[in-house]
Amino acid sequence: MQIGFPFRIDGRGRTADADLDTHVRHLIEQVLFTAPGERVNRPTFGTGLSQLVFAPNSGELATATQFLVQGALQQFLGDLIQVEAVDVLSVEGTLQVTVRYVVRRTQQRQVAQWSRGT
Repeated sequence: MQIGFPFRIDGRGRTADADLDTHVRHLIEQVLFTAPGERVNRPTFGTGLSQLVFAPNSGELATATQFLVQGALQQFLGDLIQVEAVDVLSVEGTLQVTVRYVVRRTQQRQVAQWSRGT
């Protein structure tokens, strides 16, 4: 078992845990929605994806964002997952991200999706 995210105490008074698939999903979420510079000891960690909610929507922005996200996931989580595809959609102040990946330890394919709005 892995430590759950966000950190919390469970009903038994212990650190909450998560299974591997949930833990990996939480790690992906942290990479996606942490802004570079937000973590003191890891200034390059993250993508700053939340800021793109306010950017004008265009095909070029979507393509650049897909490369940004895929690169960050490979850099920070490449030992845990193999990214197969990243889809980013921004519509009227809502950002939707879909990541298709394989958990390296179990070779299980997963699809995770997040939405963030203004």
